[in-house]
Amino acid sequence: MPGIIGRKVGMTSVFNAEGHNIAVTVIEAGPCVVTQVKTESTDGYKAMQLAFGEKKEKNTSKQMIGHFKKANTTPKRNVTEFRDFDAEFDAFAELGKEIKLADVFVEGDLIEVVATSKGKGFQGVVKRHGFAGVGGQTHGQHNRLRAPGSMGNASFASRVIKGKRLAGRMGGDRVKTSNLKVVKILAEQNLILISGSVPGAKNATIILQK
Repeated sequence: MPGIIGRKVGMTSVFNAEGHNIAVTVIEAGPCVVTQVKTESTDGYKAMQLAFGEKKEKNTSKQMIGHFKKANTTPKRNVTEFRDFDAEFDAFAELGKEIKLADVFVEGDLIEVVATSKGKGFQGVVKRHGFAGVGGQTHGQHNRLRAPGSMGNASFASRVIKGKRLAGRMGGDRVKTSNLKVVKILAEQNLILISGSVPGAKNATIILQK
């Protein structure tokens, strides 16, 4: 199985074998249900669709209720497709099969995490792009500390070129972070502890991939 779906719980810290305190992100991952299996003969590619998180039936469309009933499971909140998995995971490609955290990852694995980053609204260039601001308060620059500064061209073009880093909406983007280390797996609680920067706010949907 190339990955699993989870929910960001929060952060804590653990001690490693050398006695060092490591900050980790706690993610509740799985169990997930296989709600669709795609093959090259029927769909043109190989994939498994996993579902995670309970959802009320009254808030689920009739089409999706029927889709979940085919897998003999209750309505789920999150559905994600994982493509081109290795042959070792072919045994999981069965409609309605439950996939747990320990089936996919082991401690020490380096994984990828996909999530939607925190939305921060409209931000200026200092926060959004790390600009230093104009700096200094001499020569009447009393209100220019966080301004972008000079940005236009001279006589040629005479405009600001497209793609210039300016103020604007920040965050709320789909972000993938690679090479995060699995520090600990608590299989009974369906929890995985990851060292590294995991995007998203608390309770955000997290996709973990090998």
